[in-house]
Amino acid sequence: MKLVTIVIDPHRVDDVRNAFSSLGVQGATLTEIEGYGRHCGQAEFYRGAEYDKRFRPKIKLETAVHDDVYEQVIEAVVAAARTGRVGDGSILVTELEQVTRVRTGEISEAAI
Repeated sequence: MKLVTIVIDPHRVDDVRNAFSSLGVQGATLTEIEGYGRHCGQAEFYRGAEYDKRFRPKIKLETAVHDDVYEQVIEAVVAAARTGRVGDGSILVTELEQVTRVRTGEISEAAI
């Protein structure tokens, strides 16, 4: 099992969620975050004054998937979220040792 963590621009969330649905991904957790990467912040203007905005609003989506579909999930997310501009996001994949569904007590693959 894999935990796929996706950090993207907020305006791409619906496209990524639709990509999840097309693959049968049944659940995800969405968190509003701020961050920066290679762009290292940008100067922006507000009421004529320039200020440095290092952290940009982002969305973090996390989903647990079976080992045999995580690569398809990555491909679908890249296709849905890519704009070709700096700040499109990142995808991180982590191995999951165990998952337990609290309501039913199911564990591992059955809990996803």
